[in-house]
Amino acid sequence: MNQNAITPTDITANPAIISRPVELRSGEPAVLRPLTSHDARVLGTYFLSLSADTKRRYGPHPFDQITADKLCAENNYAHTIRMLATIGRGDAERIIAYFILVLGVGEDDVTRYTHLGIPLQSATDCTLAPSIADAYLNKGTGSIVMQHVLETARRLGKQRMVLMGGVQATNDRAKHFYEKHGFRWVGDFESPPGFNNHDMILDLAVSA
Repeated sequence: MNQNAITPTDITANPAIISRPVELRSGEPAVLRPLTSHDARVLGTYFLSLSADTKRRYGPHPFDQITADKLCAENNYAHTIRMLATIGRGDAERIIAYFILVLGVGEDDVTRYTHLGIPLQSATDCTLAPSIADAYLNKGTGSIVMQHVLETARRLGKQRMVLMGGVQATNDRAKHFYEKHGFRWVGDFESPPGFNNHDMILDLAVSA
């Protein structure tokens, strides 16, 4: 039994239980914490700052202030934890990474994995969609956030993690990042037609 186990109710009551200060590879201090209802301004600023290439490769939702406002207003840790890496404080706070951890699996992912002979269950499986500010790519920031998100998923009792909508086959940097953290390729699919994607899964117990 995981003695550090938590529930979404615990996080709702005290988001600080999955928050921590960290030091980036550059020596810059940062904070890892879940999104709150008060983060609409900084989240919108982050969305609008992303490059066209990042937005093209990362598609769980639109990247605008309207979406940021909606996500913060409807924030619900029982369904989704949106983990942030931030630098600065107060009005100077800035998001440098945004990782979506869905505490379950979507219908499209379930269908694809079932065809691969890997049945998914929302009770024990979870879904990941990470993004990193362009200025912090290839600087170790993603790995710091990923380790924290994986730890959080384990504390919530999740056993496996899949990628939301897979990863584009041409996105070598992302594929290397996932493989580095223990994800393995299990199959390919086209979406939209003519664009190949990889499905990758992580066994959270094995990668601990």
